[in-house]
Amino acid sequence: MHSDLYALVVASVTGLVVGSFLNVAIFRLPRGESVVKGRSKCPNCRVTIAWYDNIPVLSYIILRGRCRHCGSRISPRYAVVEVISAAMALLAVSQYGISLQALWTYLFLAILLVITFVDWSHRIIPDVLSLGGIVLGWVGSLICLDIRLIDSLIGTAVGGGLLLSIALAYRLVRRVEGMGGGDIKLMAMIGAFLGWQMVFPVLLIASFFGAVYGIYLMGRGGKGQTAVAFGSFLAPSATVVLVFGSELWRHYANFFLG
Repeated sequence: MHSDLYALVVASVTGLVVGSFLNVAIFRLPRGESVVKGRSKCPNCRVTIAWYDNIPVLSYIILRGRCRHCGSRISPRYAVVEVISAAMALLAVSQYGISLQALWTYLFLAILLVITFVDWSHRIIPDVLSLGGIVLGWVGSLICLDIRLIDSLIGTAVGGGLLLSIALAYRLVRRVEGMGGGDIKLMAMIGAFLGWQMVFPVLLIASFFGAVYGIYLMGRGGKGQTAVAFGSFLAPSATVVLVFGSELWRHYANFFLG
């Protein structure tokens, strides 16, 4: 019991610390900046942030969401990402203990978290995340994940291939780009980690909520306001499928396959 509690505490603290790095990635990757060089600075006054003002969640609370130097508002996203990162680490360790499988699961979830926020804000999905994630999925299938390499490879092909086919068909019919290459590579990465079977529930969930959001945008009025950052729906959907995958697949198979 004590060892399990210790593992969960270590996981949550580690998740908070890594969450601080994920915030760096979310801010810097869209700007083409290095995520490992240079200390964090206030986006407004550009003063370097001291270590004691960079403690995950705690510093945000102490500073009341304001920069110590210029008083500008700090986005609550920073604390939210750190808390979600901690929850993801807890989830991985509670499921698989302190193990390679827990590490690979957390890495997958962390990549999805960064992609969600980057795509939502900037409508891009950096290749270093999606393509790097594909390789991680393949390696994980060999050493620790619950899927075989063949399922990972097929998942990559099916995930990317389905979205590529949809994008080509949309372009053929509408004569405009309907889906970016980043979404295609993201779906290939998801297939690499989850296997080909889980590609379909991920697409179904993401398409549903993406459509709901698109309808909401149309309801607000204005042409050109209905574009949806689909990656920011794919990534959370993949998280849901990872957690509830077997149950979702059973319901999906019963509904569509009889």
